[in-house]
Amino acid sequence: QVQLVESGGGLVQAGGSLRLSCAASGRTVSSYAMAWFRQAPGKEREFVAGISWNGGTRVHADSVKGRFTISRDNAKNTVYLQMNSLKPEDTAVYYCAVRESLSTTQSQYKYWGQGTQVTVSS
Repeated sequence: QVQLVESGGGLVQAGGSLRLSCAASGRTVSSYAMAWFRQAPGKEREFVAGISWNGGTRVHADSVKGRFTISRDNAKNTVYLQMNSLKPEDTAVYYCAVRESLSTTQSQYKYWGQGTQVTVSS
């Protein structure tokens, strides 16, 4: 079993920055691909960024490319999402997820965290 706990969300003004963290626990979690998704009220959950188990492949959604950066520290079983130049449309609950290989499709992920709220004011 894998457990994921997100942290780092909060309130920030437009143009500001936040760094989200997702701490994973469980057997062989460092061998999993990890990803961030987000969901705003009235919208479907969408892919934000993902990273392969060894960090060799990183994918960012077009909406955040150039502003957000995903990274991981396997020694700490933690994935990060550095968010810069935040916009009000980035407001959402951000979720961490893991699976055996990298995917941008949320239905393919088996394990999810509880989410952390990010609110960007204009």
